[in-house]
This record gives sequence, C-alpha cells and structure tokens, in this order.
Amino acid sequence: MRESKIKPAGKASLNYEGKDYELPVFAGTQGPNVVDIRKLYDQADIFTYDPGFTSTSSTESNITFIDGDKGVLQYRGYAIGDLAEHSTFLECCYLLLYGELPNGEQMAKFDHSITHHTMVHEQLATFFRGFRRDAHPMAIMCGVVGALSAFYHDSTDINDPKQREVASHRLVAKLPTIAAMAFKYHVGQPFVYPLNKLGYTENFLRMCFSVPAEEYVVNPVLAKALDTIFILHADHEQNASTSTVRLAGSSGANPFACIAAGIACLWGPAHGGANEAALKMLEEIGTVDRIPEFVAKAKDKSSGFRLMGFGHRVYKNYDPRAKAMQVQAHAVLDELGLHDDPLLKVAMELEKVALSDPYFIEKKLYPNIDFYSGITLKALGFPTSMFTVLFALARTVGWIAQWKEMLEDPHQKIGRPRQIYTGPTERTYVPMPKRK
Repeated sequence: MRESKIKPAGKASLNYEGKDYELPVFAGTQGPNVVDIRKLYDQADIFTYDPGFTSTSSTESNITFIDGDKGVLQYRGYAIGDLAEHSTFLECCYLLLYGELPNGEQMAKFDHSITHHTMVHEQLATFFRGFRRDAHPMAIMCGVVGALSAFYHDSTDINDPKQREVASHRLVAKLPTIAAMAFKYHVGQPFVYPLNKLGYTENFLRMCFSVPAEEYVVNPVLAKALDTIFILHADHEQNASTSTVRLAGSSGANPFACIAAGIACLWGPAHGGANEAALKMLEEIGTVDRIPEFVAKAKDKSSGFRLMGFGHRVYKNYDPRAKAMQVQAHAVLDELGLHDDPLLKVAMELEKVALSDPYFIEKKLYPNIDFYSGITLKALGFPTSMFTVLFALARTVGWIAQWKEMLEDPHQKIGRPRQIYTGPTERTYVPMPKRK
C-alpha cells in the first residue's frame, strides 16, 4: 500500500435545509484544492451532480499532472517537452511504472525484460484469423488483448505483486507485437516476429513494414518521430479511457481485461480518433487554395463547422505536446521529401494560417498534438485506421501505471457513481388482459 500525500487545507461550509455542514478541504502538491464529500450523503442525505465528473476528483494520483490553463503536462514531475527531447519511450515506461528515472543497471534490466516478453503465444495467430479480413484493427485489438488472460494464466492474480509486475511487463512488451499483427492482418501481409537486437520502436516499425522478400533497415529519423509520438501519448491523467481502466480494475478484473476495456473506450471518436478526424478534414479541404474558405467557415459560428486538430478541451493555452510533435513532423517530411504531397502541403499552409491569424491567436486555437501526429503517421505509411491502435499502444503503459496505483491505494473502492432518478414513481403491476 502506498502512503497518501494529501494534506489538510481547511474546511468548506455547506448550508442545506437550515443545517450547516463542514466539509474537509485537501491539497495535493500541485493543482487546485479539493472538497471531501465522502461523508456528505451520510450526513445530509444528498449527492452531488457532476455529469462527466469534470469537477470531481475520483482518486489521489502521483503519476501525471496537467494544468490546462498554463499548458503544463508532467510525468512524475518531469516536463513533457524535456522527456520528448531527451528521453526514450521505454525509459518513460519505467518512469511511469516505478516513479523515478532509471539508472543504467535498472534500465538494462527493464529493457531485457520487455525485449524478452515481445513474443506472443503462437496460437494467437490462429485467433487473429478468426476475424473477418476487413475487420477494423481496433476491433481486433479489443478482442486479442482481452483474450490474453486465456493465454497467460500465471499473471492474472492481482493480489500478488510479482504477478502484477509480470503482467505489466507483458502488456508493455506485447502490445507492439499485437498492434503490428493487426496491421499486417489488415493489409493482407504475413506476420513478422520481433527481433531482440532492435530497440522497442525500431522493432515495431520492422514488424509493421518489413516483408519476407526484402531486407528492411529502420530509418532512425522515422523511429525517433514514432518514439516521440509514443512518449507524448503515454499518459494523460484521468481521461475517459484511463478512468475506464480504473473502474474495471476496481472490480478486481484481471489486468488484460482492464486494458481491453481501456482500448474499447479509446476507440470512441471523441477520445482516440481526433488525429484521424484531423487528417480527414485535411482531405476534405483538398487543396491549398480552398483553405480560406474553410477558415472562414470556422470563424462563422452559424456554420457548425470547426477545424479539427486545433485547440484542446483541456489545454486552454498551447498544447505542450504539440511543439515536440511539430519538430518531429517536419523532420519526417524533410527526411522523406514529402513537402510536395498535396495533403501535407494543405497541412503546412493551414499551420501557418493558424499561427498568424489574429482570430486563431485570440481564441488560442493553436495546432494541437492530433494535428501534427496525424500528418506524421500518414507520412510514416500508416493508414488512418491504425492511428487509434498506435494511440492504444502508447497509452497502455499509462493505463497500467494507473491500474497499479489504484490497487495500491488504501482508499480504493469499487467504482459506483450515483444518479438523479427522474423515472416513474412506484406503480402497481397490471396483468396484460387488463391493460388498455
């Protein structure tokens, strides 16, 4: 069990039906204070109403901190920009799972464990072939990851710390293999086995794009770009999919089932499909000369149109991940000589408009990570149907870290949101012959 770092920060008063109630106020290490309402129902016989839980803290966490107004994102206290520039995805995995950056010996041991867990059970290949040829890769991911508990029985006991760690390493290691298999199945090519001499992201690129008939050499510029995408997507506090993983885990479900639940939630277009939506918008614009038309529509509130990939629900300032992603997007385009690609020319021109137009600047509609990652993934050769799969691959480590933290929380309870009931009051059952 981990020790709570919440500190008392005063009291809040509530007057309800002529009675006064004092509610404790707590403070974390960063961010706004919180009012403790755990005993409010017992004391006052009322619930709080918060659709989407946007004003409710459901847990205490020391993994990720976000300040949307200031454009801050930190993993375990480290700024996302510093990690994207200096770290690797596998090192960030260690940081998220264990709370500290590893030393050389710790990193070597962790790297070895992940590398030697990348193979999947051979029967999984048969499992893949049970899907229709035109199955969406995310549908395959939901099914295959959920099925891992049927293959790895020795790491499903959530009460055993060692089994939790083995399951964590297995998920981080096997998700790239499963994602690459989903991609290969989607495009009708043979599965490619992982190669232990390669790094995490290099291995994934090889499993996706190599074919038996030809030699494949990983381009370091492309590998760096994809590794950065993984870092930037590794965790994002208590979002919809992370909350889903925690909610599933609160019931005692095994880790593979919990991560499958997170993948299913991420599949929703309002969550994990934003970079795909941004790319589809660029395709709709089509050519550079049509950009003014779409910018005018975006400024017209009555049009119902909005530019995808600009602004962010959480970040009211510049998305701190976007700057790092912008650098990698341009590096990939330069490396592959794709600046003349019609779609990417639209993206680059639209970027210039958004960064210079007073309307966008005033509304803080800066290009966000989804705008740049969509461009980058297309340039790397991934179809849009794979974008959310790559998001799930990266986010898996964050889900696992959050799941482990939840299980070690002494205040953890099974999730049970309440409701305001607005249905019929008690009614008398009427036999069918007597119903009108």
